[in-house]
Amino acid sequence: MKKVYVIGTLDTKGAELRYAVERVRAAGAQTVLVDVGTQLSGQGADISSVEIAAHHPQGAAAVLGLADRGQAVSAMAKALTAWLGARNDIGAVLGLGGSGNTAIVTEAMRALPIGVPKLMVSTVASANVAPYVGPNDIAMMYSVVDVAGLNAISRRVIGNAANAAAGMALGAVPEAANDKPGLGLTMFGVTTACATSVREAMEASHEVYTFHATGTGGQSMEKLAESRLVAGLIDITTTEVADLLVGGIFPCTEDRFGAVIRTGLPYVGSVGAVDMVNFGARQTVPAQFAGRHFHVHNAQVSLMRTTPDESRRIGEFIVSRINRMPGPVRFLLPLQGVSAIDRPGQPFHDPVADTALFAAIRQGWQPAANRQLLELDAHINDPAFAAALVENFRAISGA
Repeated sequence: MKKVYVIGTLDTKGAELRYAVERVRAAGAQTVLVDVGTQLSGQGADISSVEIAAHHPQGAAAVLGLADRGQAVSAMAKALTAWLGARNDIGAVLGLGGSGNTAIVTEAMRALPIGVPKLMVSTVASANVAPYVGPNDIAMMYSVVDVAGLNAISRRVIGNAANAAAGMALGAVPEAANDKPGLGLTMFGVTTACATSVREAMEASHEVYTFHATGTGGQSMEKLAESRLVAGLIDITTTEVADLLVGGIFPCTEDRFGAVIRTGLPYVGSVGAVDMVNFGARQTVPAQFAGRHFHVHNAQVSLMRTTPDESRRIGEFIVSRINRMPGPVRFLLPLQGVSAIDRPGQPFHDPVADTALFAAIRQGWQPAANRQLLELDAHINDPAFAAALVENFRAISGA
């Protein structure tokens, strides 16, 4: 039977953690109590903080007894991530604590595959939890009172969380016999026509998961890739790179494309919507961009056209990652425009900027047997371009 891993700092939260273990066991699930205290080892742990700390790349001394609590918390999070990632009997992970323990446990949770139950009872769960959750299926439960002793409120909240974790561990969701392979697809409003055509063409053979390329969308797609919940990607809309490099509000991380590099999944990509950087309402645009070319998408979103130099940098970033992909890759360039507003007569039509983008990708491309760079005399939203994406994905994936 898979187990519920109950994780926290036993030196300060021992009573609460042991109560959680008691309630999980009362619900019929097995438990593993894990101590991640950074100063003193708590009593009663199945796995001590010393054992966890030993999984830090630099050993336990890099974690335990540090004078700087922030450094200790960060180091313990890294150690727990390594240790928890090696377990093969996780039915659910239940964390309890304040900001420090929340940082430790959720970092390890984020490294686990999508679908592994993850529940964090936290004093900070009613605030902005994006840094803790990211693109992952972590459930955050607000503790209401501090996790600082058992009382009528904390027993009820912790007990509910324990029952939930036990239920998830005991009631694992079976895979359906008729599940089709998953396919990740990125889309933005200005690449909708292309993405829709691709989705409609692929739905007969694949479960198509479409992700809005708003920073978290791309991260979520790549998390599914890391979790092997998709069989490949058609990454039409790589606009998040523009926001990362120029300073928009929908940036990817430096690890964009990293999941494909690590997994070798079949990958078909393009440069959808890299002609724009996203900001909020027009009055919120930073002063440093005064005088730039803007298009107001709606009252809450303002788009800024990328310059030739920015387009070159975007191309260099993308191709540097493509060159590291070990699996089958096709990358398609739409020479007639990269978004709905980048074509003749539209506000972001700028052949000079597009030329700089395409040139950077051509010049940086490293030929390899597994990769092909294809240029089409088409706009990204033309039916012929969508058809080429589908054709190339089927060719490299065997679908």
